[in-house]
Amino acid sequence: MTTDKKWSQDVTEHSDALDLEEGVFTWNDPDRIAASLKNSAEQSDRKKGSDYQSAMSMLTFYINRAGSGLDAKQKQVLEDAKDSLREAFGRA
Repeated sequence: MTTDKKWSQDVTEHSDALDLEEGVFTWNDPDRIAASLKNSAEQSDRKKGSDYQSAMSMLTFYINRAGSGLDAKQKQVLEDAKDSLREAFGRA
């Protein structure tokens, strides 16, 4: 019996907007996560919005979709990555 993936996991893994580094949302360093998302957004020619919008949207999407399955420590790392991303794009 095969288990179907959640649609949100499929979007995260196969987004039309960004090619993400493997495991980016599991890292423990918010600055590293932000730098990776920024780089992915800047390298993508398939995104619809600005680099900043694309990177922040992917991060927010992941946090929202992970929901209660995301432990408190990792959720805080990802929330901190939002601040790091704002700084990386000069929007702090």
